Amino acid sequence: MSTALLIVDIQNDYFPKGRMELSNPVKAADNARRILEMFRQNHDPIFHIQHISINEGAGFFLPNTEGANINEAVLPLENESIIVKHSPNSFFQTELESKLKENGVTKLVIVGMMTHMCIDATVRAAKELGFETTLIEDACTTTDLRYQDKVVPAEQVHYAFIGALNGMYANIVSTEAFLRQ
Repeated sequence: MSTALLIVDIQNDYFPKGRMELSNPVKAADNARRILEMFRQNHDPIFHIQHISINEGAGFFLPNTEGANINEAVLPLENESIIVKHSPNSFFQTELESKLKENGVTKLVIVGMMTHMCIDATVRAAKELGFETTLIEDACTTTDLRYQDKVVPAEQVHYAFIGALNGMYANIVSTEAFLRQ
C-alpha cells in the first residue's frame, strides 16, 4: 500500500498578477511545498496536476502562457509526474488513475487550488475510485464566489467545501497536523 501526493493546479494564474488571483495563494502554496518536501524525503510518489484550458472563452490557464505554468513553490523535479487535465476532476480523461495503480497507490494526500472547484471534484472522484484520501486544508485556497447580488467570501467558500468533504470523502487535516504524524 503506497501513498501518493497530488498537487492540483498550483499554477501562476492563481497568484498576484495572475489572471485569476485567489485568496492567500502564497500561504497555501508554501504549505503545499512543505508537504511536497516531506514526500520527496520519503521517496513517495508525487503527481503534479496541471490544468490547461481548452475552452475558447477561458480567461486563465491558457496554453503556452506563463499563467498556466506550475508555480515555483512546487516546481516538479525531473522524476515527478505531470498530469495535464482539461476539466476540474483530475481523473477525468487523464492517465492519473492508471499511473496511481501502476505505482500500487491506495492512499492519496491532496493539496492545491481551487477548493470549491478542482479540489472538490478531484477528492470526490478519488473516493468514488476507491482511494483513501487525506486533504490538507490549509494547503488549499479559493476565491470569493458571486451569485446574483450575493458575494460569498473566499474563507467561507473554502470552509463550506472543506466541511462538506470532511469524513465522507476525505480525512481533513492541517499542514502542521499532517507533518507531525
